[in-house]
Amino acid sequence: MLFLAQADVQRLLDTDRLIEALVPAMAELSAGRVSMPARIGAEVPGAKGVLGVMPVYLPSAASLVTKLVSVFPKNAGGPHPTHQALIAVFDAETGAPLAVMDGTLITAARTAAGSALATRWLARPDAGVLAIVGTGVQARAHARAIPRVRPIRRVRVAGRDEREVARLAEELREELRLPIEAAKTIRAAIAGADIICATTHSPEPVIRGEWLEPGVHVNSVGFNPEGREVDAETVQKAVVVVESRQAALAPYPSGANDLIWPIRDGLITAAHIHAEIGEIVSGTRPGRSSREEITLYKSVGVAVQDAVAAGLVLEAARKQKTGQEIEL
Repeated sequence: MLFLAQADVQRLLDTDRLIEALVPAMAELSAGRVSMPARIGAEVPGAKGVLGVMPVYLPSAASLVTKLVSVFPKNAGGPHPTHQALIAVFDAETGAPLAVMDGTLITAARTAAGSALATRWLARPDAGVLAIVGTGVQARAHARAIPRVRPIRRVRVAGRDEREVARLAEELREELRLPIEAAKTIRAAIAGADIICATTHSPEPVIRGEWLEPGVHVNSVGFNPEGREVDAETVQKAVVVVESRQAALAPYPSGANDLIWPIRDGLITAAHIHAEIGEIVSGTRPGRSSREEITLYKSVGVAVQDAVAAGLVLEAARKQKTGQEIEL
């Protein structure tokens, strides 16, 4: 069995290939051809954390994968990431374990790649101003991924800690070679933005409908089982797209409170979800229909994305003859 550490995964995973590989996989998921049971989670009340189990079988790639992921929002700002994970890959014919690899980096990369895919289909073609809300792992991953699908001219960064915002802005300036602004407030960051990426663990909404301008596209990937990242007005105003209706509306602690709570409060119904991203890329549902529409991609993360990313990493590792062979 092959063991791949985080450094291996970082070297082997190609973001552009990942974005492209998600297209058929998400279409396959929406067509009902993927075996992906609902995620289950063991709660750790004292730490307000969850350990999730995410198995999947993707027939087109003969990919049999499971991810174990811990989500501990209280880690934000500390030495440990809020999301930590490992991924196990099995032989789809025999069930034999083939590989174990770091899943923390894959979780960040596939989430950002999913947002990039949604941005390709939902943001206006000329979208050039990107706002990043948050300063953690996902903020960095999204800042790297979104310019791959849109002609980003300027980036604004906002968050609750001014020092972290300034640090991230400086880091991205050097890496992206783009004008990066450290905004003083979230509202200032998103004013006039064409694309907003919300990447926080805030229990209170950081994106509010009253702040949104016509034509903006919002990616929201933040997860906190005790709160939501976007408010009900945002959801009501937007054309809403998800990875999976089942996953987005799953019971506590797995689903998107951003959608579940407005449904609970009678402000929308489940039918307000316009489409799954797989339906859009396959052409069974339309994407953006006008320049003035507000679009929202609400992501909770689905195992098929992990399977695609892990498959690419394993393929590259075999070609490059890298990683550590171990015996159980």
